Amino acid sequence: MEVVPRLTSPPPITQGGGTLGNSDTVRGMYELFGAGDLDGFFDHIADDFVDHENGPAFEPTKAGTRQLFAAVRAAFPDLRFAAEDVLESGDKVVARARVTGTNKGDFRGIPASGKSIDVQAIDILRFGADGLVHEHWGVMDIMSMMQQIGAVPQGAST
Repeated sequence: MEVVPRLTSPPPITQGGGTLGNSDTVRGMYELFGAGDLDGFFDHIADDFVDHENGPAFEPTKAGTRQLFAAVRAAFPDLRFAAEDVLESGDKVVARARVTGTNKGDFRGIPASGKSIDVQAIDILRFGADGLVHEHWGVMDIMSMMQQIGAVPQGAST
């Protein structure tokens, strides 16, 4: 019988009097974002945070990511991230999320459509020993989102 080593996680962090693992923190961050509590969300982000996903319009810093999130919340005020899978290994958490919301405001120069979105996203977050997120890599199905709000034509059916 072959013994397969298990991936281990860092010890749980303590926040607000309770003990949470980093995967629980990510789930909580999604809930804070969905509730519109950006201050609470950014309480979990380190000051030296680097976002490897931000586009050219925003700095890949904590401040730039806050600006991006504020713009996204203005365009999709009911935006929600529902964690479908959350995997933790060492100092990293990988989350596959379903992203839903309604386009009620301008989005990157595109007028509000009033249409709903339902797309997939993958987030990879690196936590420091302080329990805060120091780095983020992510991929979101922006093409499907743009098609769903009517900014890009749907592809031909096969």
